[in-house]
Amino acid sequence: MAKLRGVRDREIDHRRRMSAYVLRATPSVLSALSVILFGLVMLPVEARAEDPASPTVTVTGKKEPVVKKLDKTVYDVSSMPRAANGTAQDVLQATPTVSVTADGQISVKGNSQVTVLVDGKPTAMMAGDERVVALQTMSGADIASIEVITNPSAAYNANGGAILNIVLKRNRKPGARAQIQGSAADQGLWNVGMSGDVTGNDISVHGNLAFRHDGTLKFRQSAVDWNNSIGGQGGQTLQTSEVFVRRIVESAAFGVDYVLSDMDSLSLSARYNNRRSRPLFDVLNQNRTGAAETIYHRISYGPNQQSDDSASLSYSHQDNESALKAMVQRSDTTGLIDKSYSDVFVEPVRAIAYSHGATRSKRQLSQATLDWSRSAEHGQWGMGLDIQDKADDIYNYQASVYPATGTEIPNPDTTNAYAVMTTLSAVYLTDKITHGKWEALLGGRAERMALRVSPAKGIMQTGQWQAFNPSLHLKYAASDQADLTLSFRRSLQMPDPRDLNPFTTYVDAQNLSRGNPGLKPQILNAWELGTNVDAQHLSSNLDFFYRSSRDTVTDARSFDTDNVLVTSKQNGGRARSAGITGSLDWTPEGTLRLGIDAGVYRVLLDTPDLYSLVHQDSISGYMNLRAAYSFGHNDLSLNANCQSAGITPLGHYGPTSNVSLTWKHQLTKTLSLTVNANDIFDGSKRSYRTDTSTFRQTGYDHFVARRIYVGFVKKIE
Repeated sequence: MAKLRGVRDREIDHRRRMSAYVLRATPSVLSALSVILFGLVMLPVEARAEDPASPTVTVTGKKEPVVKKLDKTVYDVSSMPRAANGTAQDVLQATPTVSVTADGQISVKGNSQVTVLVDGKPTAMMAGDERVVALQTMSGADIASIEVITNPSAAYNANGGAILNIVLKRNRKPGARAQIQGSAADQGLWNVGMSGDVTGNDISVHGNLAFRHDGTLKFRQSAVDWNNSIGGQGGQTLQTSEVFVRRIVESAAFGVDYVLSDMDSLSLSARYNNRRSRPLFDVLNQNRTGAAETIYHRISYGPNQQSDDSASLSYSHQDNESALKAMVQRSDTTGLIDKSYSDVFVEPVRAIAYSHGATRSKRQLSQATLDWSRSAEHGQWGMGLDIQDKADDIYNYQASVYPATGTEIPNPDTTNAYAVMTTLSAVYLTDKITHGKWEALLGGRAERMALRVSPAKGIMQTGQWQAFNPSLHLKYAASDQADLTLSFRRSLQMPDPRDLNPFTTYVDAQNLSRGNPGLKPQILNAWELGTNVDAQHLSSNLDFFYRSSRDTVTDARSFDTDNVLVTSKQNGGRARSAGITGSLDWTPEGTLRLGIDAGVYRVLLDTPDLYSLVHQDSISGYMNLRAAYSFGHNDLSLNANCQSAGITPLGHYGPTSNVSLTWKHQLTKTLSLTVNANDIFDGSKRSYRTDTSTFRQTGYDHFVARRIYVGFVKKIE
């Protein structure tokens, strides 16, 4: 082992001396904002739509912690102790009906098809793999409320599933205020942030700055027993790794609200985030083919980077009978994942092998929306336009490096570039009807989607889809304290742009990925039947749901000539789930709050595997517990989350849990101390298994979230 460490030390020193290779991505496809808000002159001027599905009601006094609407539930998290020095992922993890694993995978009432919005609109950073990092580094102190929409109305682009809308803080009270918060933990992790707002006369200005040193310890293990049906060979590969990923995060936001008149206003906002890390990955690989065995360390150093920026401008008009909101927004996210590595061989002993590689990506999302609602004798009706233009540019590079000369020979199989252009045009119409004890929200959304996949070398492929997706929400007030609800929504889910990659991409020594530009959208249907009962100090809910999808996108696996597993995507699967979910919140007194929500559901999957469909059937569930107690100048809160084992196409995953405790002590009127203990029992380790006709894979991912943060919050008024 001392010899091996010496080899690795020499290799690391050699890598530091090697000249840097600068990758130049192909010119990005710039998507111009092609939509002018012609609705401002085509529709009546007296309109605004802060919430296109329901009328806006202004209430003075203490904000309710939970507000149930016909098509959503709003949770106030502005004073949540865990949010003060936590992240957006921490806030979502403490939100009822929401489950979040340590690696950032989200589900709502067991539904893993979740769209995350910010202030009601999609952004580039909340799509694809970038969303996980964005939520793990976004400050929870900036969040005012979380809107949970399990079955979205036609006013929303559901993209096939539930919606979580993160509503950011914006204080418009006259005067000036500021807040400074910070916290620190072991391993040199800390964060500091400040925010403030000034409101006077007709203008309000607000902004925030934050700087974080985040980090996560990750353990991974994967064993693959494979049987290549083409060559008839068989073998086994084993990977193990341990790495502490440290991130430096810088973020800033700025906004201006200007009141034009008693009925008109303008809002301008902009945000910027930058994240960078340079982790040292040391992955031990053991490959066995017949009697031959190869053992080596694959070492990589980064750097990895991701930056996001967004800007939006909106105009609102509201009077007693109608409302309108027009908005234009542009958001961008760029990323760099360095895939350079060196292979240090243990058995058989041979020279160190070097490879230089990276994946560069850029996503641009331009959007224009127009929402209009108007009161009517029977209730309210609304309509709107939504036009989105999204461009994803991805460049992959992988090359062998000769150490003596630094010469690089690109690998033609994994060096490629392509662009995916997606255009969405949608119009929706909703009609909210109130009649006696009945309340109904009817909706329809007509969508047209155009897709273009343009490889740097090759033939461009295009696709177009049109769909009309209806929605229905009903509520019957059985009494002053109880009601019955029914909802339905049909929607399409577009493929992830990376799944449309017509080329092969390097992932690690065990895996390659290859997209499928011929993927079609998944078609999903969701039904919910429920009841809500509110009594003194008690609130409860019980729901039954049924969800189905066809043309479901599943993995398609094969082996390349070097017996490396290649994972692609295909339509052809089918998924169905049905279950029951419920919640109970009890507030016996003003200082104590207790709550529980849980669900049990059955999942059925039909997945293609070589020449037949494989049928799977499983029971899964989740449970969230929460408790909060206030005494003197102290606030104590507990959140416990657990997810059972479940199935994936041709596989299954193991259970996880998370128990977190937060203590807040008010030192003075404007200064408080916070202590966050996350994942006390270290329950984030998740095992997985996949069984196909050609291979069996077992392993686990353990993203260690157990950590204690000690921090402060200082308010300046």
